[in-house]
Amino acid sequence: MNKNTICLWYNHDAEQAAQFYARTFPDSTVGAVFRAPSDFPGGKAGSVLTVEFTVCGVPCIGLNGGDMFKHSEAFSFQIATGNQEETDRYWNAIVGNGGAESACGWCKDKWGLSWQITPRVLTDAMAKGGDVAKRAFAAMLTMRKIDVAKIEAAVRG
Repeated sequence: MNKNTICLWYNHDAEQAAQFYARTFPDSTVGAVFRAPSDFPGGKAGSVLTVEFTVCGVPCIGLNGGDMFKHSEAFSFQIATGNQEETDRYWNAIVGNGGAESACGWCKDKWGLSWQITPRVLTDAMAKGGDVAKRAFAAMLTMRKIDVAKIEAAVRG
């Protein structure tokens, strides 16, 4: 077991979420699935209690704890992308699988977990600071999914 692992709360479908992430993102896998030895507040004996998985190399545990807690934008995975094709692939996978679009490169999966699908051209522009960052930031504020060509145009001025 890793020294530090992100634990994500799901109602009852952590295993389905983990399988989706493993199919969608590189360096992502589903590991051990543990079943509850007895009834618990969120489920019954024998039901999936926890699922070990990784998302882009980040170790996680999905906990099927029931519906008492919800995900919020206070936690998100930020996925760096190299081009529009990769940005589109991840965005469309999440939104197309029952998720929802948000603003500025953010979307939610069908389990309510937030994702930032962020092209490197945007983070590189922000790192430059000054007018380049201001133009890229202003362009980003008008978008849902990030449009790489529009960020590149903003960087050029």
